[in-house]
Amino acid sequence: MKSRSESAANALPFLDGGIAQIAFVVEDLEAAVERYHSVFNVGPWDFYTYERPFVPHMTYRGEPADYSIRIALSYFGPMRVEFIEPVRGPTIYHEFIERHGYGVQHFGLLVDDMQSALERAEAAGYPMIMDGAGFGADGDGHYAYIDTEGDFGVVYELIERPKRRKKPDRVYPSSE
Repeated sequence: MKSRSESAANALPFLDGGIAQIAFVVEDLEAAVERYHSVFNVGPWDFYTYERPFVPHMTYRGEPADYSIRIALSYFGPMRVEFIEPVRGPTIYHEFIERHGYGVQHFGLLVDDMQSALERAEAAGYPMIMDGAGFGADGDGHYAYIDTEGDFGVVYELIERPKRRKKPDRVYPSSE
């Protein structure tokens, strides 16, 4: 059995900065956004379609992938909220719906160095199960989900945010 000091030395630092994002898998993206806006006054919402070529690098369960999801991003106070509507898979979102229905699917954690973070997660027994990279305006940006649901009841997403985002497909409510 590991001593407390050995466990602390091998601990993953991902939660040090707190949870930066909460993500929901939703059946109808527009309806979810409109409801949160009307009930909680959350917005504006930026809509994106994550598929090729917008996200040029994608994997699912260790293999190259070509999935499509629609997302909407906003904030609950300082916390980013993401709604995800799966379009085409397979993806971990489709798996989540089959097991749990719709609802909170993952918590997002910001990392500065994705490769290092993934290596540490893998060494701790949490392999990457899906990712996407290159969606920033400069070809940067990387998200990667690690297999934590069995141990913690939720999937954790590691997020290396792009320095600049591409223009959203649309914004709700419209400022026009």
